[in-house]
Amino acid sequence: MGVMNELHAPVLAWYDAHARDLPWREPSASAWSVMVSELMLQQTPVARVLPVHAAWLERWPTPADLAAEPTGEAVRAWGRLGYPRRALRLHAAASVIVAEHGGEVPTSHDVLLTLPGVGEYTAAAIATFAFGQRHVVLDTNVRRVLGRVVGGVELPGASLTRAEREQAAALLPEDRPTAATWSVAVMELGALVCTAVNPRCGTCPVVDRCAWVAAGRPAYDGPPRRAQAWAGTDRQCRGRLLAVLREAEGTVPLARLEQAWADAPQRVRCLAGLVADGLAVRLDDGRHALP
Repeated sequence: MGVMNELHAPVLAWYDAHARDLPWREPSASAWSVMVSELMLQQTPVARVLPVHAAWLERWPTPADLAAEPTGEAVRAWGRLGYPRRALRLHAAASVIVAEHGGEVPTSHDVLLTLPGVGEYTAAAIATFAFGQRHVVLDTNVRRVLGRVVGGVELPGASLTRAEREQAAALLPEDRPTAATWSVAVMELGALVCTAVNPRCGTCPVVDRCAWVAAGRPAYDGPPRRAQAWAGTDRQCRGRLLAVLREAEGTVPLARLEQAWADAPQRVRCLAGLVADGLAVRLDDGRHALP
């Protein structure tokens, strides 16, 4: 219990003083607002999510509002957030919430897991941040903070381990509201102070209790961490083609898509992938559109 008590008070006090004012953290924020934010924040920084989240909630303040629209509108509104299949999953989840849960985001962690696009992390995050429950919430930021403070390693491995999950569970305060605040506080500490590159250890509330700092901040020596390429990849090609479809009022002739990406085999492959994923539809005359 010793290390738990030592970490809880300073981290919670730091969060109380330094937490960012984000719309999905407002006491008045709906569970739907929290759910939308969690899907948007997957692999996307807060600054890019904020305007899209605001526009989304203004247009679709409830799951029923979104479920009533075609999937293509969700893809259009997703804008340039990337990984647009998340928009389709959010639309599908809204439809299930309306059909099976009376239009209300489920409060149960197990039921949340049954929704499209909601995995272990997202279910725990919604249950914790929307409903104040006590769950282990392990995103990259939390894994990095606990890995450094408790484990003494600079960066977590590529995949989540059972040991990490057990360690996080052991550190979770017993009291439900405190546990929920602790989960978001550790996440915020990783986002603002205990960052992946150039951590601001001088401003960290638990620097004097950090195993990694005590060990002299040893460099990461695990398996090589792959940097994600972008230029010329299928992801970039898909994004370029989808941008053309999003910005068009109606259908788009093939010639317009050919102008957007010069490499013909890659363009054909990516366009077929967008159709297969439900992000675009191909009409009989060869034109394309959002679904």
